[in-house]
Amino acid sequence: MVTPVESTFARKATISVELFPPKDGEGEAKLWAAVESLKELHPDFVSVTYGAGGSTRDRTIRIAEEFTSRTGVSTVAHLTCVGSTKSELLEILRHYKSAGITSVLALRGDPTGGPSAPWVTTPGGFDHADQLVELAVHEGGFTVGVAAFPDGHPASYGDLNLDVDTLIRKEKLGATFATTQFFFEFSAYEQLVDSLEAKGSKLPIIAGILPITNIKQLQRMAELSGIPIPSKISDKFTSLADDPDGVRKLGIELATQLSRDLLDFGAPGLHFYTMNTATATMAIAKNLGLNNREER
Repeated sequence: MVTPVESTFARKATISVELFPPKDGEGEAKLWAAVESLKELHPDFVSVTYGAGGSTRDRTIRIAEEFTSRTGVSTVAHLTCVGSTKSELLEILRHYKSAGITSVLALRGDPTGGPSAPWVTTPGGFDHADQLVELAVHEGGFTVGVAAFPDGHPASYGDLNLDVDTLIRKEKLGATFATTQFFFEFSAYEQLVDSLEAKGSKLPIIAGILPITNIKQLQRMAELSGIPIPSKISDKFTSLADDPDGVRKLGIELATQLSRDLLDFGAPGLHFYTMNTATATMAIAKNLGLNNREER
């Protein structure tokens, strides 16, 4: 079956957003308020993440199920190796399927201490995302996506060929799309896509966009991703450290220009890391003329 995630690749670029499960009732109210605001975008799909170390797994499953039932928008639910046995992963997949969720993003996931912490194998579980791809494909009924890293996966230590070969292996195992980690320089995305195409890959690479709205967020995202922020980007934000409005405007401006470059290049989709707030994403969408998209 062709899912909404796949069918839109053949048309205009998809627009999607990422949400994370809130920790409490107040956070959940904020999440659903953001969802209401983002409806204007008519997103093609929404992805729902796990926390570090799989800490929000049960909440991820619940929010993903509830989002699908509330909105009818296609949901891409995260599936990670962290803290789960093979049998538990199969149970999660069957939960998703019973809730009408037919797309998953297969990720190794970060250890509890973040991407730089030592990896700890769960007895009876998996260590790599390609094993999750195989599991979901074998279970059947799912469109399976994977992660891509324009600035390089931290474990690859700058070896782009290793990253490309890893993506191609996942494609051969049945992955049908990839969503990138956020990045700030168009050239990094272009190089990754060109390298994949040179090796015969047909994998659509959806570009992940993170609009920076404050200095702490910039620093925190660098820590969580394990990827350093380019100095020419971080220096611009640092120069505005005492101007919160200036930081927000700069973040939206940079994300808008990156998005425009990606669309001009022919990126199959833009995926916005919203941090459970709609304001910056909607501002970028308005700048791009995407805020009044028709429902598809």
